[in-house]
Amino acid sequence: MYDVAVIGSGVIGGLIFRKLTEYKLSVCLLEKAGDVCMGASKANSGIVHAGFDALPGTLKAKFNVEGNLMMKSVADELGVKYRENGSLVVAFCEDEVIKLKELASRGEQNGVKGIEIIGRERLKEMEPNISDEAVGALFAPTGGIICPYGLALAAIGNAMDNGGELKTDFEVVSIEKEEGGFTVKSANGECVTSRAVVNCAGLGGGKIAAMIGDEIRIGARKGEYLLLDRESGSAVNHTLFFTPTEKGKGILVSPTVDGNVILGPTAKEQADGNVLTSDEGLAFVSKKAGEMLKELPLYNTITSFAGVRAYSERHDFIIEESESVSGFFHCIGIESPGLTASPAIAKYVVEELMAGRYGWERNPSFNGRRRPDYFFKDLTAEQKNAVIAKDPSFGRTVCRCEQVTEGEILQAIRENPPARDIDGVKRRTRSGMGRCQGGFCQPYVAQLIARERGIPIEKVTKSGGKSYILMGVTK
Repeated sequence: MYDVAVIGSGVIGGLIFRKLTEYKLSVCLLEKAGDVCMGASKANSGIVHAGFDALPGTLKAKFNVEGNLMMKSVADELGVKYRENGSLVVAFCEDEVIKLKELASRGEQNGVKGIEIIGRERLKEMEPNISDEAVGALFAPTGGIICPYGLALAAIGNAMDNGGELKTDFEVVSIEKEEGGFTVKSANGECVTSRAVVNCAGLGGGKIAAMIGDEIRIGARKGEYLLLDRESGSAVNHTLFFTPTEKGKGILVSPTVDGNVILGPTAKEQADGNVLTSDEGLAFVSKKAGEMLKELPLYNTITSFAGVRAYSERHDFIIEESESVSGFFHCIGIESPGLTASPAIAKYVVEELMAGRYGWERNPSFNGRRRPDYFFKDLTAEQKNAVIAKDPSFGRTVCRCEQVTEGEILQAIRENPPARDIDGVKRRTRSGMGRCQGGFCQPYVAQLIARERGIPIEKVTKSGGKSYILMGVTK
């Protein structure tokens, strides 16, 4: 029997999983997909919000600001790229300037440091490419950017390195409360027993809650994005937001930690987790982004994608123990700013809701640091030569667009949590994320996966299941 089972391997579940391994516990992470971080955490903006948007007194406001303050140290410990580039909420008329003042007051109540209203001239100095129609902005210097799936992957890998167990292809279909704990059963008949359970199932959070008798409705909103090539990285310096309206925050224009520019998302209500993009949605993103910048290099668009984010009818995070069953904890309805809040949420769930109650002991052998595996292209020539001298595979470039080496791909396949398919390697190393979108590197990546896993190359998939990329050998 495990001490704790965590359901869902997004950034929230991943960081809770890691936090639990700081204690002398047997912990497992259950994920219905064939790889971790396959839901909202792999398809969002990657924005670390300053904390001025959430209503004072809400869990969103509390954990947004706390998570923002924690993010730099967490990213450093886990070897994840993070940059405090600051955010700007741009006003295009005097009525919107009034709204900015309301946001600034809200931010001050939430404890956000350094926020200020700036005028047109300073805005243009900070963002030379900003639209001539802009009249001012709310500047929040503590806003930042991070790789969302990089954070989740590193947290889960670090937890596994510290003794946590990962079970993929484990779609939970029933949960039974028994004496001393719970029995969690998967669709393939596998069972896990644990003394406590944490529900971090994202879009499936309401379904999991219903299995123990809790009625919590979780809705779904799809957001569509465009991603521009790194060649356009100089088009914007800060994360740019439109002034929010009663309909929401609207789209953003932001650099990414890897030098791209991201545009989006839309916000369309839907009934399921469908992540297909639409002409209508992407056209809206293009139009609005074009209103933010004088010159928008859409000709450098390299891909589009969509993510579906969960939300609750409470319009706030749901972080609580079940009212029906003792020992079952919900951490669901985590919409924006959930990524920013994730380190603080993990700390609260484990330390405040669970550790004191169960009397857990700290794990003296816990090592919270994880080396940054995939920054080879950022090393100096001397540093690269030293790495290659130890392992010649780092001297062979596989992905020319993103300058990813064979050594980095092999590490992604071998280390925790191991990549098992083309997209798994892509998320871990950026191989296939550049201008050609895998047109050159995919065949060689497939060969490496086949060799390392000991399977025929025609059994290698793009993203698990039956997504085969080869039909068979012809010669």
